[in-house]
Amino acid sequence: MEWMTMRQLRAVAEIARRGTIASAARALGLTGPAVTLTLKQVEEGLGLLLFDRTAQGMRLTDAGVAVNQTALEVEAALARLDETVNGLKGLSSGMVKAGAVSTAKYFAPALIAGFKRRHPIIDVRLTLGNREEIIKALGDFTIDCAVMGRPPKGLPVEAAVFGDHPLIMIAGPEHRLAGGVGLSTNELSGETLLVREAGSGTRTSMEIYLGDLIADPSIHYVEFGSNETIKQAVMAGLGIAFLSAHTVAEEVKAGRLVAIDLEGLPIRRQWFIVRRRDKTLSPPARAFLDFVVHSGTQFLPHFPKLYSEAKDNVGTLSEAPQAPALPKRPGTPRSPRSPSSAKGR
Repeated sequence: MEWMTMRQLRAVAEIARRGTIASAARALGLTGPAVTLTLKQVEEGLGLLLFDRTAQGMRLTDAGVAVNQTALEVEAALARLDETVNGLKGLSSGMVKAGAVSTAKYFAPALIAGFKRRHPIIDVRLTLGNREEIIKALGDFTIDCAVMGRPPKGLPVEAAVFGDHPLIMIAGPEHRLAGGVGLSTNELSGETLLVREAGSGTRTSMEIYLGDLIADPSIHYVEFGSNETIKQAVMAGLGIAFLSAHTVAEEVKAGRLVAIDLEGLPIRRQWFIVRRRDKTLSPPARAFLDFVVHSGTQFLPHFPKLYSEAKDNVGTLSEAPQAPALPKRPGTPRSPRSPSSAKGR
């Protein structure tokens, strides 16, 4: 029934609601003849009467009940649309589609909970994945913004730092390197390193930190797909691991893991909130991004002070720099690099 208009549906609904043509006309701001003509057009188009004309007023026929129900459903849908649009304008409702690299899962729920306390009616849909997966989600426009350790290259993005992200080497408390002070990376010879999968930002950072040592044939590499599995394996004595301090904060605090005091560690990185420059953010998504920029650092896991000075560069949204190409996986010798020059996460 493509011919039936909203004006006609409203006329039918108003007649059914008020019982007379005259009352319906007043409610619609029309004349009685205009409403009568509208009803006649609908009935002729359907080939059915919508109302029985009785002494007690206009009574819906079976066909009239069906048309009236449709009119009411359309009115309700339009009211919901109006409410949604008004809510988006006033940040009272809507949805944010956020992404986060897997290492951020240790604070992302608290971050979202903090945002929800400020905007309780806005829904937040969180996508977790490794670095490559989150970059793909940004590239596919399936998320509004992403929490990650380094802005991607190859995409038109803006990024803002919202907190420090230290990377450390961990071991079980009984490990031979636990308790050592100022150890050389040469002490890692003969060790088993438990590493994340290729594509993980943490894996890339570890490879850059180790430099030529990564080709040492005495070092064993055992790959795992999650930080949780690596932590459990380290606590079980299977080896040591290079991880985000935020990943192991609770275990270090409880004494189940220790940070190895190796030269050049911790490596200081930052957490970024990243968005595409060519994607228009909805008001809720903009509110979420602003919240992370200005309040995100308070939701990062607490870890004992790891470096002597803190440089405040949090809160400025800017175009992301293009990072140099990164190594793929262990096994290929490279020229040495200082830990402070590493760019991965």
